Amino acid sequence: MRQLAAAILLLSLPFEGLAQQPAAKPLPGYTSTSSATELDWEKRFREIPEAKRAHENMKVLAAHPHHVGSEAQRKNAEWMVKQYKSWGWDAKIEQFDVLYPTPKSQLVEMIAPTKFVMKLTETPLAEDPYTHETTTQLPGFNIYSADGDVTGPLVYANYGMRDDYEELERQGISVKGAIVITRYGGGWRGLKPKLAYEHGAVGCIIYSDPADDGYGQNDVLPKGPMRPSMGVQRGSVADTSLYSGDPLTPGEGSVKGTKRLKIEESKAIMKIPVLPVSYGDAEPLLKSLDGPAVPSTWRGALPFTYHFGAGKTKVHMNLKFNWETKPVLDVVATMKGSTEPDQWIVRGNHYDGWVNGADDPISGQSGLLEEARALGELHKKGWNPKRTLIYTAWDGEEPGLLGSTEWAETHAADLDKHAILYVNSDESNRGFLNAAGSYQTEQLVNDIARQITDPETKVSVWDRQFAARATRAGRGGAAPSGDIIPIGAVGSGSDFQAFVDHLGITTVSLGFGGEDRSGTYHSAYDTPWFIEHFGDKESLYGKAIADMAGTLVMRVADADVLPYDFRNLASTVKGYSSEIQALVKQMQRAASERKKNIDAGYYKLAADPTKTVKLPEALTPVPEMDFTALDAAIAQLAKAAAELKAAEDAAGPLDAARAASINTKLSLAERKFLNPAGLPRRPWMEHVLYAPGVYTGYGVKTLPGIREAVEDSNFQEATQQMVIVTNAIKAEAEYLQQIAQEFAAK
Repeated sequence: MRQLAAAILLLSLPFEGLAQQPAAKPLPGYTSTSSATELDWEKRFREIPEAKRAHENMKVLAAHPHHVGSEAQRKNAEWMVKQYKSWGWDAKIEQFDVLYPTPKSQLVEMIAPTKFVMKLTETPLAEDPYTHETTTQLPGFNIYSADGDVTGPLVYANYGMRDDYEELERQGISVKGAIVITRYGGGWRGLKPKLAYEHGAVGCIIYSDPADDGYGQNDVLPKGPMRPSMGVQRGSVADTSLYSGDPLTPGEGSVKGTKRLKIEESKAIMKIPVLPVSYGDAEPLLKSLDGPAVPSTWRGALPFTYHFGAGKTKVHMNLKFNWETKPVLDVVATMKGSTEPDQWIVRGNHYDGWVNGADDPISGQSGLLEEARALGELHKKGWNPKRTLIYTAWDGEEPGLLGSTEWAETHAADLDKHAILYVNSDESNRGFLNAAGSYQTEQLVNDIARQITDPETKVSVWDRQFAARATRAGRGGAAPSGDIIPIGAVGSGSDFQAFVDHLGITTVSLGFGGEDRSGTYHSAYDTPWFIEHFGDKESLYGKAIADMAGTLVMRVADADVLPYDFRNLASTVKGYSSEIQALVKQMQRAASERKKNIDAGYYKLAADPTKTVKLPEALTPVPEMDFTALDAAIAQLAKAAAELKAAEDAAGPLDAARAASINTKLSLAERKFLNPAGLPRRPWMEHVLYAPGVYTGYGVKTLPGIREAVEDSNFQEATQQMVIVTNAIKAEAEYLQQIAQEFAAK
């Protein structure tokens, strides 16, 4: 804590005191002269963004429901283009026509033991004028659900994750032919119908339990920030662990002439009807369930005992959709680089909402616009980025990352040749910096975070995050042992997916949050009124995200040599390997312990003789696995990364031609981790270090080919994937050694 206190004290010193300190080392990738110039421009940049302007942006963009294909969304796109042009950017709209089904009719009713028909509507709040614009709202629904008219017994499956189905099986309860009701939480929503279908269910209902984001957490709207009884969480159930974007054009931009799959051919579209409902609508169904009482971890906050069901309660679902094509409107603004224009930095945040979307995503997009305005103003004052900046407002993120994916797939060849960095943000709220991405940017993100002031505490966002990690495990883990706060690995759930998982472009995703908890996510209650009463009321963190992301963009755009440090990548990948080796050992111990208990008859002896519960079965034997080659490749990568850093430090100033050549090579380094064959059963996902998990949804799996095969006890596949990953890491190490040699060349 003394170290942290000293850092905070240093930030509070007057400018004159700081001027007496020894001259700072040049920024990584800069000479002494270019470093001083860069820091001056960055300081001038951060003086421009205004929280008030970000707040006004939010009120404009979130004034009306603005889902994909709506008139309000088109007006928002045209307004942003006009703003960009006024700031000096070259701006346009790029349109992609995508499959975007909307509800035609929705019916969910309990037909036994009593009759109950769900209302399926969200009640407007008298206090919130935005919630009264109901004629332009989409109802609560899960996009890319299947059509279906189904009837079956109702089974409660808790969060509907894999371990929940293991518990149902242990209880002797089958969901085959049933309708499953699960609560939101515990994992990504799309996994709930996916797993229900895989276990034989004919339909799936997802409700918001008040224990998770309702009165079990805080007062509900309008008194407090939590979800009221009729609040519904909309969302996509497209299986984006396979691929993102238009479900009918995997791997291809959804433009005129592209061959499209038939709807029934798409593996990303759910095979059973699924619908989100409020806890007000779900309560009568859950209350009617019989059968055994559920475990304590399955109980929500509704005022009755929760039961598994699979008995007298029967439900009828009838969902029909308009399977239409709608326009996705991406706003794309460009500022051409002065000396290396063929190297592109792409910066993005989506702007489509399920309804008004003031928090998700407009809190992030409003800050991005202030960032772009500030860069435009700086450009008018003489700042010229060396590299080309492409600022984007993505449409169609909510249905399945449509706008960003279709743009990335359409421009894949150019991005492969030119893109050096993708910087993402999404919603951004009060609290702590959240950063994830490619690990060669970890040092860079830390360096920038030390320069950005937290708007509420007035210390750097790095110091605040350090303090949070040191004192609260829930804020991202234990305190870092050194001077680096680790960034996270990226999986899915926002617009970075196509750039890193599919195209292998170095990626950073940034945001703020953690202070405010609410229940408005993907509901009609996510409005400017809500923000001004319970959120980032003055959009202070709209300015913070503009400062953070804009400074990072400038640092990379202006560097003499791209400021990537691959030592952090090597140490992180070493950690991934260690985790999988520990997992193998743990699985071996578990299999041995299970066999011992079965052989001794302990499970049968310990079971309640008055209840029929399925006893544990033997686990798949876990063989020894040889990680020698993988760890040797990681050691080679660590050595190459250290050599590259040493060669760069020793090289001194480079002439323009050699710097440009090295920068081109550095920009392509992430591509070495792409496997053109893709991951098993997921050819669109080509990155061998990071991917969304097949059964984690948004959650990332690192070294996914190996890790998921081990978790599924497919050890032959795990061994095959280890060879692929080992070769990719070796290729990266050899590539970095080549760059080091170019630094050293005379």
